[in-house]
Amino acid sequence: MRHLLSPLDFSVEELDQMFDLANDIEANPEKYQDVCRNKKIATLFYEPSTRTRLSFEAAMINLGGQVLGFSEATSSSAAKGESVADTIKIVSCYSDICAMRHPKEGSALVAARHADVPVINAGDGGHQHPTQTLTDLLTIRSLKGKLGDFTIGLCGDLKFGRTVHSLIHALLRYDNIKFLLISPEELQVPDYIIESIEEAGAEYSVATKLEDVIDQLDLLYMTRVQRERFFNEEDYVRLKDSFMLDKKKLDQAKDDMLVLHPLPRVNEISVDVDDDPRAVYFKQAQYGVYVRMALILTLLEVEV
Repeated sequence: MRHLLSPLDFSVEELDQMFDLANDIEANPEKYQDVCRNKKIATLFYEPSTRTRLSFEAAMINLGGQVLGFSEATSSSAAKGESVADTIKIVSCYSDICAMRHPKEGSALVAARHADVPVINAGDGGHQHPTQTLTDLLTIRSLKGKLGDFTIGLCGDLKFGRTVHSLIHALLRYDNIKFLLISPEELQVPDYIIESIEEAGAEYSVATKLEDVIDQLDLLYMTRVQRERFFNEEDYVRLKDSFMLDKKKLDQAKDDMLVLHPLPRVNEISVDVDDDPRAVYFKQAQYGVYVRMALILTLLEVEV
């Protein structure tokens, strides 16, 4: 029995097989519509989510399975003080696989140690968000045709963004990737991430304005610059526009550059960018369903 707690839990070769499966699911959905009949996924979400929870539920329904679970801690026995360990033991009696989001780092590991079914980490605090990383990798591979040989700009909150940290670690396993880290000084990538990049021998540089480097990028991964991370409103107002993507900035980019975003967005991407063919963040959300379908099939060892 395997779990997915980190995007590094699967080898590059295993990920390639999973992404091949996800692409086949996209191309031939009818082939997979009943393969998980009589299977159930439990979605245990102790904090709010739209895309992640609904994409897991859509994934299992698309495979012919069923869904049970809760969407907030207050509607579960956690409100009465039940531990994650006890909850997962009970849920293992009712389901075949579990996806869990929890605000506390390491909670997914605790669940996996006590579960009798595969556990998927759907986000544990600021630590990991592995299925978002799988979604990002599938999107890049599907639309660029490869993972490697590109320059990616990561823009916004690079200090606290778990999606950014997971994606960097995952991309370090591929060849010839240059990272451009675009953020305010207050929200730069933590030192341990920089150390990982340097240890892998990857090339990187730091920028404080998106417009200064956007013409160099093959991929732009946007995240929100969070007002609450600043000590005062004045600094936020002074800096926020440098990390917003609008049509004027996008006009400086390559014709085949892709814009990704884990979503939700607030105001870091102007709505006038949405109709540009380079804006693929809504398509990225759809790839999230395909890759979660492939992950469920892989962890349940379903033969198709």
